[in-house]
Amino acid sequence: MSSERRVNVAPVSKKNRASAAMPQKKAKLGQNFLVDPAAAQRIVEALGDISNSIVLEIGPGRGAITKMLSYRAGRLIAIEFDRMLAAQLRIEYSRTPNVEIIEADVLAVDFDTIIQGDLAGISDRQNHPPAKARVVGNLPYYITSDILLKLFKFNRNFDTIVIMVQREVADRISAASGTSNYGLLSATAQLYSDVEKLFTLPPGAFDPPPKVHSSVLRLRVNPKAEKLGVNADQFVSFLKLGFAQKRKTLVNNLKQHFPLERIAEAMKVTGLKPDIRAEAVSLEKMAKLFNLLR
Repeated sequence: MSSERRVNVAPVSKKNRASAAMPQKKAKLGQNFLVDPAAAQRIVEALGDISNSIVLEIGPGRGAITKMLSYRAGRLIAIEFDRMLAAQLRIEYSRTPNVEIIEADVLAVDFDTIIQGDLAGISDRQNHPPAKARVVGNLPYYITSDILLKLFKFNRNFDTIVIMVQREVADRISAASGTSNYGLLSATAQLYSDVEKLFTLPPGAFDPPPKVHSSVLRLRVNPKAEKLGVNADQFVSFLKLGFAQKRKTLVNNLKQHFPLERIAEAMKVTGLKPDIRAEAVSLEKMAKLFNLLR
């Protein structure tokens, strides 16, 4: 039988309880379920060979992708926030040994606890270490960035992430520096992974149909902080500062935390013009600037 367990979640402070309650309400009102079997199959196939892998599914909903994954994955862990949907899935897969349904807020889940324990289990059973876990999910539009940042924080557990997001968000995640869509989300995603845009789905692929198109991305986890010579957490904070106000130049954003003289010298050494904006700066040059300023 599929198992149920307690999941370590981060505590929510009194200050944040009110704000935390609002997204939960949004989630219930904003669910759009994938109903196109061909699209579901393409998404599952984008994960590659998962016969000896743990697959983490975020937001299985009615289980359009879950069913296909249950046949192919060595181990499937599906995290569903909606209590009723989680209960329905738990009943449906109660006799499927390789499937586990967890009712939880994915933003509060400790992936180290979930993934590492199951990796050890697969290794023990099959007498060889499995590949890292793979992630798949139809991400809620309003918390896409939060979920991605959470996955990047626990990137040591994953090697491939296949996600379905709003098309405009996908354009930002995959944008190259120097383009209008390039921003903090692009830079952060590309710091931790190699991004591929796979295909786009129309509203009719979902029930109820959303008002926007959705795109499927594949992120090959490939952290670049070491290669760039930066501390990942500190560099992400620097990126947030650089992209703080998109209409401002990079210098104007940075001068809130660094002396103007140091910024000017570092920009000169990096080969950046004084009036350049963050979206025009490559990840490599941004890392060089960060190292010079710190």
